[in-house]
Amino acid sequence: MDLVDYSGHVEPGGPAARRTLGALTITKVSVGPMDNNAYLLTCAATREALLIDAANDPERLSDVIGYGQDRPTLRTIVTTHQHGDHWQALGAVAGAFGANTIAHPADAAPLPVPPDRLVTHGDTIEVGEVTCDVIHLRGHTPGSIALLYRDPEGVPHLFTGDSLFPGGPGRTTGPEDFNSLMDDLESRIFGELPDDTWFYPGHGDDSTLGAERPHLAEWRARGW
Repeated sequence: MDLVDYSGHVEPGGPAARRTLGALTITKVSVGPMDNNAYLLTCAATREALLIDAANDPERLSDVIGYGQDRPTLRTIVTTHQHGDHWQALGAVAGAFGANTIAHPADAAPLPVPPDRLVTHGDTIEVGEVTCDVIHLRGHTPGSIALLYRDPEGVPHLFTGDSLFPGGPGRTTGPEDFNSLMDDLESRIFGELPDDTWFYPGHGDDSTLGAERPHLAEWRARGW
């Protein structure tokens, strides 16, 4: 697998980027025609892995996981929300690796594979010896979730699906959904986490909460 140094930017069809933390490795790759990000989280101690959004191109995702004897063991696939561009490879990757699948109950029905486990706000998901918190963000879809890893040796790491991007919240279909998403982002994300929290969206480049926080009022006034 081709790898580049981690900057938060990956190109469709290009090499994956790997970020090594004390207890966790994060590998980011862009797959599919909609430039979807998929993230492989690997526990350093156990070599167990979790995939966030088996979005497309199962062969490419298999390349990221690897083929040698030292490859991580893919235990879990989390789908951040029900939109089809985030689960095109879910059945193939789950079947190939025997991984358990996880989603929020409000977004479970459209998925091609019934989730093995349903999670809601405040639940936790284990990746070997690493724990991620589930944050329910209502608005982009009814069951959109983010995953939060609180690195004891560094900054928090937040995987936001399509609920938060550099420059604003994810797309919503009306004022009620928009207000719901903004309320959840302000109370559950910006109201709880520090500025140095690094977040990883479902498409495009990463950012930090500190870089986006000054624009919250603009987003609310814009009313996407």
